[in-house]
Amino acid sequence: MNNNKTLKKALNIALPFVLGGGILWWMYRDTDFKAMKDTVLYDMNWGWMLFSLVFGVTAQLFRGIRWKQTLQPLGEHPRAMDCVHAVFISYASSLIIPRSGELSRCGVLAKYDGTSFLKALGTVVTERVIDSLLLLGITAAVILSQIPIFSSFFDRTGTNLWDTLRGFTTTGYIVTAICIVITIIFLWVAMKRFTFMTKLKEMVGKLREGILSLKDVKNKWLFGFYTLAIWGSYFLHYWITFNCFDFTENLGFTVAIVSFIVGSISVIVPTPNGAGPWHFAVKTILILYGVADANAVAFVLIVHTIQTALVPLLGIYSLVALGLRKTHTTTNYSSIKTEKL
Repeated sequence: MNNNKTLKKALNIALPFVLGGGILWWMYRDTDFKAMKDTVLYDMNWGWMLFSLVFGVTAQLFRGIRWKQTLQPLGEHPRAMDCVHAVFISYASSLIIPRSGELSRCGVLAKYDGTSFLKALGTVVTERVIDSLLLLGITAAVILSQIPIFSSFFDRTGTNLWDTLRGFTTTGYIVTAICIVITIIFLWVAMKRFTFMTKLKEMVGKLREGILSLKDVKNKWLFGFYTLAIWGSYFLHYWITFNCFDFTENLGFTVAIVSFIVGSISVIVPTPNGAGPWHFAVKTILILYGVADANAVAFVLIVHTIQTALVPLLGIYSLVALGLRKTHTTTNYSSIKTEKL
C-alpha cells in the first residue's frame, strides 16, 4: 500500500516534467542554439529585459499584500512582509512540485505567524476564483475586439481559418491534444480530491470561512486595485520584453495582449511554471501575427528562461529572510494538528 502511494506521488511529480520536457524537446530539437546564444549576448536589449523583471517582483508583492487583506476579516493578522515572503516561496516551490505553491505559502504563515492553515487555504481558493473571473473577462473582451482584425487579416492575405489550421503539422495537433487531455485529467483529479476533502466537516468549515472572507474585506476598492495591479504587473512583465528584440519591438499592444492571454490560459497544464505549453501557445500566436518561426521560438525560450530564473532567486531570498527570525512561539499546536490535511 505504501509502495503504491510512493509510486503515485513520484508519478505526480515526474509527469509534469516529462510533459513539459517533451514539448520543449519537440519545439527545440532542430534549433541552432549557437545562433540563439549570439542573440542573447549581442542582439538582445538587456536593459529592457532587466526592467521587465521589476514587474515580475511587483506582481508577487501585490499578491502578498492582497492576501493579507483577505485574511484580516478572519481574525488573522500576519505581517505584510511575511505574506509576501510566503508568495515568493510558493512560486519557487511550484517549480519543484507543480501546484504545490498554494499549500506551501499557507504553511509559511502557519509557521511564522500562527495563521490557521485551512483559513489561509480558503482565502487562496478565493484568490483563484477572482483571478480566473478577471482572466475570463479579459479573454472575452480580447476575443470580441479581435474578430474584425482576424477577418481583415484573412481577407488581405486571401486565406481562411481552415487554411491556417491546415498549416499546423501533425505533431502540432498531437501536442495540442495532449495538453487538452492532461488539463482535463488534472481538473478531474483536483475535483476528486476536493470531494474527498468535503467529507471532513471541520476542514470544510474553515475553508468556507476563508472563501467567504471577501465579503467582509474592509476596503473592496483597494482589493480591486491590488487585483488589477497584480495582472497589470504580469502583463507588463511580459509586454516589456517585446522591446528586447528587433523582430518583436514593433508588434504593438494587440499582439501583446492576445499572446499574453493565450499564454496565461495555457499554464493551466500542470508543468513547472508553464514550461512547454506556454512556449507552444505564445509561439503559435506570434507566428500568426507574422513573426518568423525561428524568431518566435527564440523569443519564447529566452524570455521564459530569464523570467523563470527570477522565481527561485526570490524564493531563496525569502527563505533566508525568514530563516533569520524565529518561528511563531504562541501557536496553539493542538489546534494545528486538527488542521493537517
